Amino acid sequence: MDNVSYKSFFVEEPEKNNFIRKIKNLYINDLPPGDVLIRVHYSSLNYKDALSATGNRGVTRQYPHTPGIDAAGIVEESLVGTFKKGDRVIVTSYDLGMNTAGGFGQYIRVPKDWVVKLPDGLDLKQSMVFGTAGFTAGMSIFKLTQTIRPEHGDILVTGATGGVGSLACGILSHLGYSVTAVTGKTDTTLLNNLGVKAIISRNNFLENTKPPVLKPQWAGAIDTVGGEILATAIKSTKQDGIVTCCGNVASFDLPINVFPFILRGVSLLGIDSQHCPMDFRSSVWKKLASDWKFDYLNSIYDEIFLDQLNDKITLILKGELKGRTLVNLK
Repeated sequence: MDNVSYKSFFVEEPEKNNFIRKIKNLYINDLPPGDVLIRVHYSSLNYKDALSATGNRGVTRQYPHTPGIDAAGIVEESLVGTFKKGDRVIVTSYDLGMNTAGGFGQYIRVPKDWVVKLPDGLDLKQSMVFGTAGFTAGMSIFKLTQTIRPEHGDILVTGATGGVGSLACGILSHLGYSVTAVTGKTDTTLLNNLGVKAIISRNNFLENTKPPVLKPQWAGAIDTVGGEILATAIKSTKQDGIVTCCGNVASFDLPINVFPFILRGVSLLGIDSQHCPMDFRSSVWKKLASDWKFDYLNSIYDEIFLDQLNDKITLILKGELKGRTLVNLK
């Protein structure tokens, strides 16, 4: 393929710790080596993307860099028989957008083991409405629903207006679970539209959290934020309940004792969406494309273009972004 020019949301460091974000024309020959060249049609904005775009060395070590941990598009070239030109594919997780040029550029080149064929039932846009957030929510739901059924009781979702939280609320409600949402936002329209049965403000949820165990309320919980909120969710989960953990925006510390685990048999399951095996990854995407695809999915996102990313990055870092932000690169 010719050395095509393409647009990228590019982060540069002209001076130490001074990061500049701009739209820049790059060339596909500058992309890293890989098995599959993909023309990106859609990406999505995640908290990790905002960290990469603002120079967080824990996410991205070297600059200049193109962020974007999600990408969906069309295969342009393939060096392997698994994929061919014209295939519709998804790439999320692994090193995409962290230390490998990511989905905020119109082209990516990646190893074959990072690529998932778009499952029937999803188009490219819908796959990025889910993106890493939906995939993470899906992993959490997959693990939780192996044990917990709707008749067992309410499911708690924390950080419920964020990407993972809102998608978890939508999927669980669609599957017939009664969902209680914890949020710091005052506008609950999104959660009401997702079918949430009850909403608790973050401040109220964190009242009287010092006892080693709390009144058992939840059959299971999906926590997206960590810290004191995760600890409170664990302490208020019922006998033999399941709590999944996938985030640390509140804190990476867990202030808790062993009592919920040894007195109630509560299980805490970690969710690692970055490195999960491909067979499990494909299974979750197929669920998202079929049984877990809820009606409100097409109304949960805000669609933007590359030149609108800066404003959204500011909002997500302030914790003021709700639902999903879809990035159109067509």
